[in-house]
Amino acid sequence: MMGLSAALCVLFAIFIAIIVVPAFLGLMGHKVGPDRKNSFISKIIKSDKKQTTPERWGNFVAKRPWKVAIIGIVLLSIIAIPISHMELALPDNGSKSEETTERRAYDLLSKAYGPGHLSILIVAAKTSSETTNPQVALNDTIEELSGLSNVKNVSPAIPGPSGELYLISITPETGAADSETKDLVNDIREKAKTLEKSNHLKLMVTGTTAVNIDISQKLSDALPIFALLIIGFSFILLVLVFRSILVPLKAVLGFVLSLGATLGFTVFVIQDGYLIDLFGFPIAYPILSFLPVIVIGILFGLAMDYEVFLVSRMREVYTHTGDARKAVLAGMKDSGGVVTAAGLIMISVFTGFMLAPDPIIKAMGFSLTFGVIFDAFVVRMAIVPAIMILMGKASWYLPKWLDKLLPNLDIEGESFMKEIERKRRKVLSSNNA
Repeated sequence: MMGLSAALCVLFAIFIAIIVVPAFLGLMGHKVGPDRKNSFISKIIKSDKKQTTPERWGNFVAKRPWKVAIIGIVLLSIIAIPISHMELALPDNGSKSEETTERRAYDLLSKAYGPGHLSILIVAAKTSSETTNPQVALNDTIEELSGLSNVKNVSPAIPGPSGELYLISITPETGAADSETKDLVNDIREKAKTLEKSNHLKLMVTGTTAVNIDISQKLSDALPIFALLIIGFSFILLVLVFRSILVPLKAVLGFVLSLGATLGFTVFVIQDGYLIDLFGFPIAYPILSFLPVIVIGILFGLAMDYEVFLVSRMREVYTHTGDARKAVLAGMKDSGGVVTAAGLIMISVFTGFMLAPDPIIKAMGFSLTFGVIFDAFVVRMAIVPAIMILMGKASWYLPKWLDKLLPNLDIEGESFMKEIERKRRKVLSSNNA
């Protein structure tokens, strides 16, 4: 549902951008912009002949491409290290601030009855035609379950109206988000396979805690496939757009690097508990189970936007000049400011999420804020131009056989510019005649 609603929102945004906005500009005409002759902004632009900040930064990167690329890659790689022990879970009231009534009630119950009291597991035991003595089988099952590690107590079986289904409550020693509770759920399911053969009882684990553990595990298992799908499709699309192999490859590898750094830094702060006071998190807690999916989706969209902003201008200049170095500098000069402004806008938005008291919203804002910082300013504004300077003309290599197969999307407006140039020459020739 979240994916479909987000996709629909983007679809509407595309329609507005290509239909509503041009129509509005067409209706307004020259009234949209200021008077070019007398406007204060125009005078400033004409009088300011100094290099812009993106242009100066582009020259800095072009002079030191090896240093910039190595420092950026090593920095993000080090920040990404904590991702190796990332744990996913759905938050409970224990992750909230101590000022909330939910957290105070959670602490009181945990202190009085233990943390496992709030993470009770429900086991449904179903008899079959082969179950000769259900009560004996249930007693044996309860004894076996009580012998598992991390079990505080097991309640007697409660029969249902039909007499074929029984409910058994298991209270673990640990809380719902602890890895020991997750291990207990897996142990119960493994034990159920053995008990089904010996006692002819089918055991099924359920309850809120087990459901949350299953959701977290399903999302964790789906992450690699999800990431590979969007990266693969985007690579194909970028090959069509930029008519290159190495430029799209560099784009998706840069995203993988920034994503790793984002999730690694999130684990470092939220899960491991470093700097939590600085960012206002109440306690260290496992990573929200659907946070990586959201971060991958949103951050990937922003990363590819920044890539297209930056590299489309480079592609346009390279197409007209054939000078790879000049193309990179032109892209940094003309589109670097756009990427910087877009990144700062999104950082401001996501930082606002971090001010929310709810730990879920705060965690999402934290991850996306640093995700944009890593991708926009480290990858797109530093590593990307440095790598393209080093690759030179090889950046735009495309096998001839592939070039013939691919349709020309022409996002740089090359065909339009050629048509303008053709008409200009036609007018000049007619005037000369």
